[in-house]
Amino acid sequence: MRRIDSPKNEQVKAWKKLHTKKGREKAGKFLIEGYHLVVEALKSPVEVEAIILTESAILPSAWQVSEQDLVLVSDKVMNELSETQTPQGIVAICVMPDEPSYQDLQGQFLCIDEVQDPGNVGTMIRTADAAGISAVILGEGSADLFNSKVVRASQGSLFHIPVIKGDLHSWVDRFKEAKIPVFGTALEGGSSYTAIESQPQFALLVGNEGDGVNKELLEKADQNLYVPIYGQAESLNVAVAAGILLYYLRS
Repeated sequence: MRRIDSPKNEQVKAWKKLHTKKGREKAGKFLIEGYHLVVEALKSPVEVEAIILTESAILPSAWQVSEQDLVLVSDKVMNELSETQTPQGIVAICVMPDEPSYQDLQGQFLCIDEVQDPGNVGTMIRTADAAGISAVILGEGSADLFNSKVVRASQGSLFHIPVIKGDLHSWVDRFKEAKIPVFGTALEGGSSYTAIESQPQFALLVGNEGDGVNKELLEKADQNLYVPIYGQAESLNVAVAAGILLYYLRS
């Protein structure tokens, strides 16, 4: 087992660069933090390159990891790598997986259009996983999939469900060619979601926190839906609305 005590160590500097999108893309790696996420990564096909822990952290005996993959670090080093308020003393470096592909379109899909809040993106990935959705399509302009806040909010669902980054305009065209109904989310020109029945296949479009789904995408949708608001709130959080609609459409 290697040991690193200095935050100025070159390896530590390289790991810290994974806190940025540019650093992640250049290295082809991302950093995860906490026991739960490390467990989920180890159970998945994702390659875990290194597990970094402090002396106070306890390595579960059930984890099948080699000593050469473990790095013991000082608290000062862990503080440099951690981005949480209460670090658990364990992080891991993962290799970015190859992006999944869907050639023969079937199933139920969540399409995220320019949602920029990483907590919302991660929560929607987690919700889509819980609802048994086939895949998430993460549109351009959305928060980076491997942003630490997205990863934490997904609570490991990032490792369970295919998440595909791409142009939603071309994806909507593909869904329509495959005869998969496309539902936008919009108050103007939309119908209450209870006006339709659950669907064996569908693609649901949810959009930016301020501007909603791109108008050109909404025009391509077969039908636009909204969740009625009965109280005084101006709007629903996009992740909450997505959860309501996903569960309703696939029930």
